Amino acid sequence: MKKHILVINGANLNLLGKREPQIYGYQTLADIEVDLAQRALAHGLQLTFFQSNAEYELIHKIQYHGLLTLDEREKIDAVIINPAGFTHTSVVLRDALLAIDKPFVEVHLSNIHHREPFRHHSFFSDKADAVICGLGALGYISALDYFIDKFAK
Repeated sequence: MKKHILVINGANLNLLGKREPQIYGYQTLADIEVDLAQRALAHGLQLTFFQSNAEYELIHKIQYHGLLTLDEREKIDAVIINPAGFTHTSVVLRDALLAIDKPFVEVHLSNIHHREPFRHHSFFSDKADAVICGLGALGYISALDYFIDKFAK
């Protein structure tokens, strides 16, 4: 069975390409998803994409694909997550990731350490397999490449 990765994107990432492009870039979330899907297909991986501005929807998606689904084809093996603003606020989103006990990579388009002080703290970083920030859309590709390598072993 193909390895399955859930790609989760938090609040405001639906506005990529329009919202503060000088910080987040000009690629849309759809552009990023196309690039990831092509790379995943070339390596025999299945991806499920999900974006929401609602914290509870992100939690439900993680729980459903991590633990609750009865269909084995929908169960995930790993998560790539850009929690966006929830990075700095969401203990419950962190808890959802820990509950499913799957490896995850935290991705940020901008370098959160070069931004406002409140953005420097993440509720996810200490539990993530890796944290990628400041590479723009390339951060997602790097996260996928990490799992391509991990699953090949």
